[in-house]
Parts: sequence; C-alpha cells; structure tokens
Amino acid sequence: MMLLRELLQGTGIPVGPACANHPVGCISCDSREGMPNGLFVALPGFKVNGADFIRDAVRQGARTIVKQQAGRVLGDYTIPDDVCVLDTADTKAFLRCVTPRFYGHPGGQVKTIGVTGTNGKTTITYLLESILRAAGHKCGVVGTINARIGTTFFPSKNTTPGYLDNQRYLARLVQEGVPYCVMEASSHALDQGRLDGIDFAAAVFTNLTQDHLDYHKDMADYFRAKSLLFFGLSPQAAVLINADDGYGQRLKTLTRARVWTYAIDAPADVRATQIRYSLGGTEFDVHFSGGKISVPTRMIGRHNVYNILAAFVCALAQGFAVETIIKGIEGLKNVPGRLEPVDRGQDFFVFIDYAHTEDGLINVLRALKAVTAKGVIVVFGCGGDRDHGKRPRMGHVACLLADHAVVTSDNPRSEDPQAIIDQIVAGFTRTNFETCVDRRQAIGRALKMAKTGDVVLIAGKGHEERQIFKDKTVPFNEREIVMEFLKCSPSEKL
Repeated sequence: MMLLRELLQGTGIPVGPACANHPVGCISCDSREGMPNGLFVALPGFKVNGADFIRDAVRQGARTIVKQQAGRVLGDYTIPDDVCVLDTADTKAFLRCVTPRFYGHPGGQVKTIGVTGTNGKTTITYLLESILRAAGHKCGVVGTINARIGTTFFPSKNTTPGYLDNQRYLARLVQEGVPYCVMEASSHALDQGRLDGIDFAAAVFTNLTQDHLDYHKDMADYFRAKSLLFFGLSPQAAVLINADDGYGQRLKTLTRARVWTYAIDAPADVRATQIRYSLGGTEFDVHFSGGKISVPTRMIGRHNVYNILAAFVCALAQGFAVETIIKGIEGLKNVPGRLEPVDRGQDFFVFIDYAHTEDGLINVLRALKAVTAKGVIVVFGCGGDRDHGKRPRMGHVACLLADHAVVTSDNPRSEDPQAIIDQIVAGFTRTNFETCVDRRQAIGRALKMAKTGDVVLIAGKGHEERQIFKDKTVPFNEREIVMEFLKCSPSEKL
C-alpha cells in the first residue's frame, strides 16, 4: 500500500491536495479484476478503449482513475466525487513510470533469462528450469503453457504476459525469495514493450522462420521485433545464439553483451557431434571449452539437440557446473505438447506436438522419419485469423515428409474451417492426404489407419486444452481424446 503522492513523487506528474493522500492498494488496467483502493489506468487498446470500462473499475474498488480524456463525465457516466481522477497525455507512459515504483523495481532484482525465436522457446525454458532445480535454485517460468513457481501454476493468456502482469509476477518472485526467472519472449511482446523494465541477465536466440506475418509486415519486421531483446542488454549480460541460423549470425553484431554461440554444423563455442537418434530418445556429444561430454535425453530429433545446446550454453554462461547441467537435462522427461508420447500399450506410436509453423512441422516430421522405417501419419490444420501464407507451405511439407496426412481444423476462430483446409491442401502435389473438418474425428481416423510400428503425429495444438471457433470455445485436450480412442478396439474407434 502506498499513498498516491508517494507513488508520484519525483515523476513530475502533478497531483492535487485532494488526491495526495489517496491510498493505492494495487495497479490495474483490467476492469474485471477486483481492485480494492486500486489505481486503474485506462489504456487505449487495439479493439477497445479502457476509458469505456471506468465505471466497471470503480465498481471493482478503484479509487484512482488515470485516463487521457479530460473531465469526470464520460458519456452517460459521471465518475464519483470520492474517486481521484488524473488526466495524462499518455496512459501507457504513465503505467510504465509508476508500476516499477509500486512493485519495488523487481525487474532488476531477479536474474531473468529471456528466450526468443520462432521455435524451441518452451522446451528451452523447461530445460533451464530443470537445470536450475538440479543446481538447488528455485525459479519462476513464464511461457506459452503457463507461468509457474515450483508447483504453483498460473494460466497463460499469451506466450508473454502484458507489461503489468510481468512486473507483478517478478515482484512475487522477489517476495518469495526466488532468484531466477526464465521467460519466453514473443515478437508481439517485444514489439509492444511488454518486457520493458526487465534487466535481463541472459537472452537466448533459437531461430527465425516464417510465422506471425499477420502481425509483422514482413520477415525483416519480424526480425526487428525479435532483436529488441538484445539491443538493451548490459555488457555483463550473456547472449546465446544459434550459429547455424542466418538471423542468429546477424544478431551477434547488434548487442553489447557477451556473445556465446551454439551449433551443430557451424563453428561455435558449444557444438554437438556424434548424434544418435531413436524413438526412445537421443544421445550426442557436446564439445565446449572445458572438453567433451556425452548427453543422453529422452527427447527426439535434431531440433531438440539445438534446444538442449541452447540450455547447456546458457547455463554454462551463468557459471553452473557441467555435471549439474547434464543432471538437469537428464531430469527433464518430456515437455507438455512437445513430441509428447501417448502410450496405452498400442502397437504403434502416438505423439502430440505444438508444431504450427512450416519449420516446426519440418522439424518434427524429419525427427520421426529419421527414427522409424514404418509409416508416419500426420494430423494437422492451421489457425484462423493468423498468417495465411504458411498454409499451403505447411501442406507441402506434409505432402513431402509424411506418408499420409489428415488435414483438419486447428483453432478456426472467425474463419470458415473448410476454407482454411482448402488453402492447406493447395500445397499438396500428391494424393497422400484426406480432409476431415472435425478434428476429433480426424484424430480417430489417423489412429484407426495406423499399423504395427507406425507413428501418428497430431500437430498444431500441443498443450492447448481448448478449440476456438467463431461463436464458441470448447474443451479439447488431445491427450485425453487419444486415450479415449485407444481404450476401444480398432473396430470401435470411429
């Protein structure tokens, strides 16, 4: 709890005597939150304006309102006299000014590791979390699947939360004495300044391939957004870069921080050799300045070798012992929705994966083709209201790398599911596919056609537990759906 005059002291933001002693119990920009003695910042949004929800914020307990429109009368609503009103030219700038002060500048008190790139972010955060635990450290994780502190989980709305949520979360880590945070950094979040105010101790770059071109105007703009994570790093911070990625090579010249590289093919500070793949996992040698060590993992595929190298070199740069790093890598059995196996004793293999880009689908299909001589069946679709250009490209990938594809819905959102499917199948140059709009039925069809030793890959949604349509959102847990089908005999699957 702070007084408003204490919060604004030294900011140059004027506050009248009538408001100076107003208590501030919390800061919010979401009118749906309970906010006793809250300060509500009415942010202008892409689709809605926070000023339209001031009435709701007052009902939720807000006693200070910060807005860009002058006056107490807003349409048919008059802000009550006992509510303090501050008018400012830029509510976003106001929020960024006062939030770190309110929460005690947590962005500089937690050793935060940011992970960015098109693919691999989630797996790397899980690996780093496992390594930190092996070293005896608590850590917080912020990412696509959830945010968590140990066994306490918080649902994720986005890959990277909003600016205010990040500050709150880091403040909680400080309060609970948690020294580390591992955070996925999306291009949207970087572009929108959601990570402002965080003094990153390290930043990892995985790769850059086509995605999010519904938001970014082109690949150059996409790279620009990703590179924002590296511009502001201090010289003491560590940057960990995939040297096999062309965009990664460009990043090396854009930061003041200490640069470490990892690779399979290119010269690098940390390299993988003698890679041995199987359906049961992967084993390879890691070469680093201190020597060479063998790394065993249950993870499958070349893309996961990159993910492990990224976590390895990041932990090495933070000063952790190699033995501890290996212990942490070995300790991670799987990542939810990332080539996650589903086994009910069936005589074929089933994996669920979040691959929802062209490059992601290439990675997982190549990984599976490399470890089986049997057929690979893929079930996938593409999300609605997202990058249209990748749809036929993903179809072409499935055409080339899968033995058979069942093209179905992902999260159609406001689009016609069949229209999305039509755009995907335009990329097929063979007839090794079928279509099925209903994703549950599509999964059942793939499981029914699988023969002994085959691999069924269900791609696109991974860890997600909902399917989003234009007019509804329904529960959709693919692991549970597969388990239900596998309870039945083959003749009963559909």
